[in-house]
Amino acid sequence: MNPVDITELRSAVLRTIDNASRDLINAARTVYSTPETGFNEHTTSKYVLQQLQALGLDVVTGIARTGMKAVLRGANPGPTVAVIAELDSLRVPLHPGADVVTGAAHACGHHAQIGSLLGVATALTRPEVRGALSGNVAFVITPAEEFIDIQGRLELKAAREIEFLSGKQEMIRLGTFNDVDMAMMVHTSAGNGDSAFSIGGTSNAHISHLVRYIGRSAHAGGSPGSGVNALQAAMLANLAVNTQRETFRELDVVRVHGIITNGGASVNSVPGEVVYEGRIRAISLEAIEPIAEKVVRCYRAGALAMGATVEVQAIAGYHPMRQDPSMKKLFVRNTEHLFGKDSISIVPDEQTHGGSTDMGDLSTIMPVIHPYANSASGVGHGHDYLIEDYDRAVVAPAKIMTSTILDLLGNGAAGAKEVLSKHTPLMTAERYVELQRGRFTAGTYEPS
Repeated sequence: MNPVDITELRSAVLRTIDNASRDLINAARTVYSTPETGFNEHTTSKYVLQQLQALGLDVVTGIARTGMKAVLRGANPGPTVAVIAELDSLRVPLHPGADVVTGAAHACGHHAQIGSLLGVATALTRPEVRGALSGNVAFVITPAEEFIDIQGRLELKAAREIEFLSGKQEMIRLGTFNDVDMAMMVHTSAGNGDSAFSIGGTSNAHISHLVRYIGRSAHAGGSPGSGVNALQAAMLANLAVNTQRETFRELDVVRVHGIITNGGASVNSVPGEVVYEGRIRAISLEAIEPIAEKVVRCYRAGALAMGATVEVQAIAGYHPMRQDPSMKKLFVRNTEHLFGKDSISIVPDEQTHGGSTDMGDLSTIMPVIHPYANSASGVGHGHDYLIEDYDRAVVAPAKIMTSTILDLLGNGAAGAKEVLSKHTPLMTAERYVELQRGRFTAGTYEPS
């Protein structure tokens, strides 16, 4: 194919997406209506499978429980570009779209990603497109990006159903990305700049703690002195963490937060067991280490004060994200071509707002981009986070990603080859898995 042919083909695939726009938005809304938490997205997974199969794609299912992958093979050999969408929701019981039983709600916009991925797949499965591609497109649908329900996921780990606690982490371990050379996805956003789209920046790394305080139950009214109050131990630990906040460096973008998932069994009994789920975020894994040491000391301080025992399990979380500059340029160029010069803003590489994503983990082993479509209102992960502009959230990203893939894999895959020639991965997938396994630790502190 020569450049003129690619230009004509681009127009054809964009028309295909326009013609399918109603179906793509309906797909996103369908996923929104059945929110499910990570590794439990059985209804969502089944629905997405049906949509991919309807496009004639062969789909491998059951990856990391609910994930799946389909590969569209071009006419000529070349690199493989992955388009990623995430299946899971959060737990936000007050969200208007929340499941009344589980509290699950799409308060982060993952449902829009499903519509966008289906749009790319709809456009690229055209026979004339396959004939123009030198390489392949992998559609990878990942579970469990939201790093929640830690205790339940650790139970899945103990049962050997998973090893790592997020979808992309687990898929890296399973080899799902072994034949993938680069990856992209578009996330929705609320107020992430003044432009319709944004790209660039990084994300925070994080580590999680599951903390179990073990005290001694007793009658809370009749014999409180015979008990050891595990809840008070956890509350003292949280107070101690708060006294450390002034020591955190602002440039490390530190976030320390947590919830008590079990605060006791009954109000008239001294709590004998309390479970706290904590999270430490910072700009890098190195920045997290000294903060984690302080926080673990605080956990122990609460136990020491009350005479309780504390078990602390550290759980491997996410790596910071780095976005590939060559892929960013292609995405920006296509966005500006389709939606105007002022349609996209470029965020400095070092900027982060404090959130985390397992797309950062994938970025340690291959080139990735993770742009945003500013299409929502409210606050991310909040009860008021709603997609207001589904065309911008679903249809527009499908167009931009499809155009970018044509630039990467058209003309003998010159674009993709340039990306790969300029990119040096931080580590191999094997090294990543080894490093993550080493981040799981456990210890028990018993006051003497």
